[in-house]
Amino acid sequence: MATILVTGGLGSVGSPLVDKLEARGHDVWVADLPWSEREKYYRCDVGEYRQLARIFEDREFDFVYHLAAEFGRMNGENFYETMWRSNATGTKHMLRLQQEHGFKMIFSSSSEVYGDYDGVMEESVPHEKSIRQLNDYAISKWVNEQQVMNSADRHGTETVRVRLFNTYGPGEKYSEYRSVVAKFCYRALHDEPYHVYEDHHRSFTYVGDTVNTLANIVDNFIAGEVYNIANTEYHGIKELSDLILDYLDKDDSKVEYRGTEEHNTLNKRASVERAERDLDHDPQMSLEEGIPKTIEWMRDYYDVE
Repeated sequence: MATILVTGGLGSVGSPLVDKLEARGHDVWVADLPWSEREKYYRCDVGEYRQLARIFEDREFDFVYHLAAEFGRMNGENFYETMWRSNATGTKHMLRLQQEHGFKMIFSSSSEVYGDYDGVMEESVPHEKSIRQLNDYAISKWVNEQQVMNSADRHGTETVRVRLFNTYGPGEKYSEYRSVVAKFCYRALHDEPYHVYEDHHRSFTYVGDTVNTLANIVDNFIAGEVYNIANTEYHGIKELSDLILDYLDKDDSKVEYRGTEEHNTLNKRASVERAERDLDHDPQMSLEEGIPKTIEWMRDYYDVE
């Protein structure tokens, strides 16, 4: 059994990850911004060093999953001050504390680091190819990865980086800054208009599959490694919208079709061979199965008939 801290542990990925780790017998603690009635909980803003440092003064951890961050492309544009403070300064705080306390870290990066690259996204691509991240959020995640690698080189800190690809599913509450799946499901459920960029394609990954692989890292932690965590399926954005509308038995009269969204990666097709090899990555949930589960969760959460 390991003692584990999950920052961002109340979030749509962090919360089911905590449940998965606890189910496997680990002693799991959560750090996040909101107040919570959770017993093993620290209220903390990772952008404030003192708040983060007191956690490690209180308890020793074998592993830290650092998921706490500002999420999303438009969120990073509209609230860039908060995004850079949480993502860049917060990660620097965590690395300084890792240097002092010696815990192993799993850092949550993003498929956004692949930027304008249009081939199969192997983990080596950002290190070997000339690519450009297309928005501040994407840039911040690549900055974070550089911070992690520099800390390992200079101070011997041990971290695994994971790049999550379009994780979706129950537990993700709607906002304009959330995933395309959450936005489409919510708007279709509430008969609200939305737009679809038909030229784009993604590797949509069900949250249960994502957290299962994330939880496996503590059993085979290889310092310095980086992994894509993605589904092996590959779908167009219009195909996603069609699945949602078909399940809800609705037409597309409130959908506006557009071609290409500027400043956004066109296609995200992931290579997952490393995660399969080291982490027993084996996504089980197809998009056709995951969308109904997501919609039914939203139907219950938002009390929609």
